[in-house]
Amino acid sequence: MSNGTQTPRRGALAKSESRQALGFVSPALAGLALFTFVPVALSIVMGFFDWPTVGEKTFVGFDNYVKLFTDSPDFWPALRNTFVFALLYVPISVALSYLLALSLHSRIRGRGALRVLFFIPVVTPMVANVLVWKMLLQPQGLVNGLSQTWFGIELPNFLADPQWAMIMVVMMSVWQGLGYNMLIFSAALEQLPESVVEAARIDGATGIRMLWKITVPLTSPSIFFASIMTMISAMQVFVQPQMLTGGGPGNSTQPIVQFIYNQGFKFQDLGLAAAAAWILFAIIIAMTAAQFGAQKKWVHYEH
Repeated sequence: MSNGTQTPRRGALAKSESRQALGFVSPALAGLALFTFVPVALSIVMGFFDWPTVGEKTFVGFDNYVKLFTDSPDFWPALRNTFVFALLYVPISVALSYLLALSLHSRIRGRGALRVLFFIPVVTPMVANVLVWKMLLQPQGLVNGLSQTWFGIELPNFLADPQWAMIMVVMMSVWQGLGYNMLIFSAALEQLPESVVEAARIDGATGIRMLWKITVPLTSPSIFFASIMTMISAMQVFVQPQMLTGGGPGNSTQPIVQFIYNQGFKFQDLGLAAAAAWILFAIIIAMTAAQFGAQKKWVHYEH
């Protein structure tokens, strides 16, 4: 009898708790739907319309996608610039972050302060960082001034030279994001199993051999995570070229996200911008899937 009466009570209590839980999460779910699901669904629809900011919307099917690939003079250069940026930025950022983490892994005095110092650019507003770099790199800026004073050499106008502008955008971005990956690698290095490291030392592993045979394989999951996240952020780069070079000179540093921004808010063609955004989404998904497929050959997980 007692079990028969307790079961309905437990069921009623569970329903009551479920309703209370739903009440607590409802604001978050409403925000998620309003600011995430609805805009995503709307952008899919917009990609199939001639959708000006003001005016009549016209269904055009896949014409926006066809126009991007065949009749948009800036789309392919923007896509090329994005890949060039990612190919330069991702390996440089990951490699320098790893080397920095290795350097600060040793028990040197003040390594905690140094980690904070290198992490400060990550938490500093990117716009402020970009403006500082812009002032430094201008012809009348600090870099050119020191070069002329110390060496008597006048440097090129880095931000107005097509051959230097992308390099400067990459350098600024690496400096900005160096501390984030450094912390990830530092945490991984702190978790290296002492028994494995000690056994390798007893077997005579030191220096480069220890690094390549022991440290890198044991921290490969962190390297993989950092590579994935850095690649995704590189494909979505916007603020650095927008603020540093304005996408120029010409369109030599305009990435695909800036192209989307210009189409949507400068030329007021929201349908074309939405179509370009979904092409970028497909590229990122494909590249991420490829990285997950390749990680089986070089990432080592402890079981």
